[in-house]
Amino acid sequence: MAKPVVDRADLLPRLAEVFRSHGYEGATLALISQATGLGKGSLYHFFPGGKAQMAAEVLAGIDSWFEVNIFTPLRTSDDPARAVATMVGAVDSYFQSGHRMCLVGVIALGASRDTFAGQVQDYFRRWNDALALVLRRSGLSASVARRRSADALVTIQGALVLARALDDSRVFGQAMADMTTRLLAKPD
Repeated sequence: MAKPVVDRADLLPRLAEVFRSHGYEGATLALISQATGLGKGSLYHFFPGGKAQMAAEVLAGIDSWFEVNIFTPLRTSDDPARAVATMVGAVDSYFQSGHRMCLVGVIALGASRDTFAGQVQDYFRRWNDALALVLRRSGLSASVARRRSADALVTIQGALVLARALDDSRVFGQAMADMTTRLLAKPD
């Protein structure tokens, strides 16, 4: 059993890893207790709404990180090339160069998708919108910017899944390697 957590902020990263590893459905209270070092009573003290509240707060924390480190910089940057390169670097760092699964994606694919549909859809919609906006500022048409933005999210999510399936994080690195150039390339 892990060393017990006494600070709520320390709980969320541990909970996130349990949900990443086992999905929402597979994240039993026994696994959560083992990861946090807390018993059922202590967990319910921190999260009276149980596992659903735990997952919702973990997703909110992820959303907040992406808002600060990816979405806002994309929306506000005056330099599209730098904004896209910063996004790619932040994505690579956050997903630990393909070693860490996207929990939002894990939730989106699981049976609990409907429970968290609003949070999942909002996360991906805001990312897609922010990236399309910066691509528009780079001079691309609205339709090309939107298509490339969606393609980038598909590439990121697909590379995470393939890297995990093949147990080869180089897949993710290769997908990220030329993303900035592909996103900003002038259309033929």
